Amino acid sequence: MRGVETRIQEIRHRIFREVARMAYHTEWPVDKRIEELPYKIVPGEVSIGYNDVFLERAVVGERLRLAMGLPLRSAAEHAPLSDNIEDADKAETYYTPPLVNVIKFACNACPEKRVYITEGCQGCLAHPCVEVCPKKAVTLDRVNGRSRIDQDLCIKCGKCAEVCAYNAIIIQQRPCASSCGMGAIHSDENGRADIDYDKCVSCGQCLVSCPFGAIADKSQIFQVIRSIQKGERVYAAVAPAFVGQFGPRVTPGKLRAAMKALGFADVLEVAIGADLCATQEAIDFIEEVPDKLPFMATSCCPAWASMAKKLFPDYAKCISMALTPMTLTGRLIKRQHPGCKVVFIGPCAAKKLEAMSTEIRSDIDFVLTFEEMVGIFAAKHIELESMEEEEGVNDVSVDGRNFAVAGGVAKSVVNILNEIYPDREVHVQNAEGLKECRQMLMMATKGKYPGYLLEGMACPGGCVAGAGTLLPIKKAQAEVNKYANTANHKICAETEYLKELDKLVE
Repeated sequence: MRGVETRIQEIRHRIFREVARMAYHTEWPVDKRIEELPYKIVPGEVSIGYNDVFLERAVVGERLRLAMGLPLRSAAEHAPLSDNIEDADKAETYYTPPLVNVIKFACNACPEKRVYITEGCQGCLAHPCVEVCPKKAVTLDRVNGRSRIDQDLCIKCGKCAEVCAYNAIIIQQRPCASSCGMGAIHSDENGRADIDYDKCVSCGQCLVSCPFGAIADKSQIFQVIRSIQKGERVYAAVAPAFVGQFGPRVTPGKLRAAMKALGFADVLEVAIGADLCATQEAIDFIEEVPDKLPFMATSCCPAWASMAKKLFPDYAKCISMALTPMTLTGRLIKRQHPGCKVVFIGPCAAKKLEAMSTEIRSDIDFVLTFEEMVGIFAAKHIELESMEEEEGVNDVSVDGRNFAVAGGVAKSVVNILNEIYPDREVHVQNAEGLKECRQMLMMATKGKYPGYLLEGMACPGGCVAGAGTLLPIKKAQAEVNKYANTANHKICAETEYLKELDKLVE
């Protein structure tokens, strides 16, 4: 639902804005304020999104806690909304799993999958739906002449839907589960969505697919602002997908000025790390494939890499060992500015999970999405379009910026391979969405892609389709491509930061 301002998006924006305001107004008693906020965000006596205004406020309350980096409350304990609110200032609170949460009482308990006949049925003479059903679950209703399905017999194969000339039979799946390429979402004993965290890779597609706003992840808005307020030097590392996310007339220079107005020490493009990542993956590919590894898969998408390691552990070594663009950029910033803090700002929910790992935590201190960042700007009443242009475009390549779009990672690696090893032919296969990625890896393990470079993107369309983005995917892709072409260099081999690679990976 990216690019469509629904009631869910409206509530999310208000929550992020109010959490940011709480962080800025240190004179406010946070415990009292958070108890008041559900009534401010959902005023009046009539709910817009739910049947009950009290239910909507309860959902907002839980989302406020998650936006503060706090866990959901236990339904059995009846604790106040401000329960353990002081823990929001403790880093370890945010890093306590789970990252992605189902607010149970907000879940609609949608059927996992059902096939049913709509009023569009014309009761036709042919009734092919009856003829093709392997379980004889579809019969004709003698009263109205329409078809009906016996749900006890139906095996949800969908054959009846395929043959209906009127498209009167539909297959309905739970949106959160159908969007999950890991099959991590099932029903609990009450029919509500439940996440198997052993399977979940935090891609965030369920967050943006649930029409009831029942799934949310934790945020670090509060912690980032408090870090700046404490006088810590906080640098923003902005992912390549940022272009256009903050408004059609918000240039990179205006965004940089706005970030500095918030107190950030400086802003750097993660395209720097993308250039370094592509170089490292190109080197790994030459050294490893095909002599040591049958194929090599890119590493920059954490949800894709995690999926590959969970489902195909015997081929875990085939996932590139290159550091991700986020990690390389954070490490570079900290090398140049010892003692600073780094916040990654991007489109991706899975980057939050990546930053939670103990190996990465020293390189990246915080992760925010573009959507969460909009809440911070709103809290400070910063009009990005009216900001003065700030100079300082980073020395990056077209390829580095195009990491944000599906196919861009592999193209970047291939381009540098062609530059360094012009005689080496490289075959590429890419996949978008975890279901497609899973199929690609399955084929690779069966020998379908010998010596190939495989690019996987958990979100269909690439990083621009991440859970924390605000633009329609096609529009975001076009914006990134347009901005990428303004880069100083065509390929990463020409950038000034390349000389830092050996120091960053040692």
